[in-house]
Amino acid sequence: MLKSRKLAGALAACGLLIGLSTAAAHHSAAMYDHSRTLTLTGTVVELRWVNPHVSLSVNGTLKEGEEPALWVLEMTSPGNLVRAGGWRRDAVKPGDKVVVDFSPLREADRRGGALKKLTVASSGEVFTADLRAQEKGDAE
Repeated sequence: MLKSRKLAGALAACGLLIGLSTAAAHHSAAMYDHSRTLTLTGTVVELRWVNPHVSLSVNGTLKEGEEPALWVLEMTSPGNLVRAGGWRRDAVKPGDKVVVDFSPLREADRRGGALKKLTVASSGEVFTADLRAQEKGDAE
């Protein structure tokens, strides 16, 4: 009887630890400064349409006259982008000129952030990745 209680307790502890490690594996959005919005103008290098997060690489600048640099912007999953943001796998292609609004990383020396809105310069087409704004009805 005592052995079975110990075994049950050990199994419960293992299950709890597995659950905690799984929850900790998904990072939060705390690395982004959501109180600030920056605007990046540049050229698409790559759209990585993969789970769990889509990412967009843009060679661009924050201010006119600056030397272009590579920025990596993260979004939510492909499914969320399709349902809530109107995105498609071919929404942008390498070489497309874009304007991107994003929340920057808190580490100011790194070029990246959480994409909020993307505008394709040639067509004016707008894609949003700010799911909170979409839920409130504030998305453009």
